[in-house]
Amino acid sequence: MGEFRRVDEALVHQGYVWHVATAEFEAPDGRRFHRDIVRSPGAVGVVPLVFDAEGNPSVVLVSQFRPPYEENVIEIPAGMRDIEGEDTAEVARRELIEEAGLSSDRLELLVEQYPSPGMTDSVLTIYLATECTPVPSDRQGPEEEFMEVLHVPLADALGMIDNGQIRDSKTISGLLLTDRRLRLADGQ
Repeated sequence: MGEFRRVDEALVHQGYVWHVATAEFEAPDGRRFHRDIVRSPGAVGVVPLVFDAEGNPSVVLVSQFRPPYEENVIEIPAGMRDIEGEDTAEVARRELIEEAGLSSDRLELLVEQYPSPGMTDSVLTIYLATECTPVPSDRQGPEEEFMEVLHVPLADALGMIDNGQIRDSKTISGLLLTDRRLRLADGQ
């Protein structure tokens, strides 16, 4: 049996960050079919992990208005790779400062994931940031200007996943992987 291959692609819409294309593919049996694809430079999220004086882990989240859902969404700091050639770790550092007012030179890659493989070629990279220090934030746009920064104990953030307060996929992935990383470090 052969492989799938792209035969043709036509740009339907070119936006500031995303582009929409209609592509024609050939299946292993020779049948041709079309799919709409959102072409994206990808995005980066970062889980800021801080510890209190007793060593209890907390995370810094943001609650910001998201136009597609017309509601505030609780998320880890994140942003698009909208500066061509910018390394994902640099995007994480930039977004950490912009949204959470934190700086960290200690980033650890948690995962590179496909957030919606049926519609986009976007790759979402998630980092864990530790040894965070406060810095002035650099919020961009009205959504960030009005967002709320939340300091939440990690156990409570995991509970917010369970009770549906946190529904954002990158945040769920980042928090669960952070919890897993801490448990493995503690030998659990």
